[in-house]
Amino acid sequence: MDALFYVIPSLIAVVAVCCGVRVISRSLQLRRAWGSGLVAEARCLRTFTTTRRHDSHVTTTLHHVYEFTTSDGRTVRFEEENGPATIVEGDIVPVHYTAEHPDQATAHGPRRAANTAATVGVLVFLGVVVAFCVAFMTSFTTDFGWAGDDPGFGDDPGFGDDPGFGEELP
Repeated sequence: MDALFYVIPSLIAVVAVCCGVRVISRSLQLRRAWGSGLVAEARCLRTFTTTRRHDSHVTTTLHHVYEFTTSDGRTVRFEEENGPATIVEGDIVPVHYTAEHPDQATAHGPRRAANTAATVGVLVFLGVVVAFCVAFMTSFTTDFGWAGDDPGFGDDPGFGDDPGFGEELP
């Protein structure tokens, strides 16, 4: 049973680290696209939303599907989340892409400072989550011990082993 006090915080920490890796990956992807200097005109082919229901709230995400032609003549289609709601099907928008991975293009305009601030903010939050998980596991080990290591919480033999237990008081 004590293992749950290690397994659950460990899983939460692993998920937080995976989210951090994803955030860093997307941030670097945007920076590479913006820094490549390659820009093309793309047509918005489709817009749609996805809805996720959580316990007490609903999250709706706007998606755009774009198609453009690279400088070497390849036609590329990509989907991007959280674009502006003012872009509708048929609109022509500039997209930034890299020659190596044109499928990782972005229609988001270059906003390096905002991208950095958002990335740092999310990473700080995730770092706090991981630190809390580690602190929780450490304090649990220190205060209660791991099952089998040394007597800790729940290892008290009980009242029945007290030799004076059950005697009447004067």
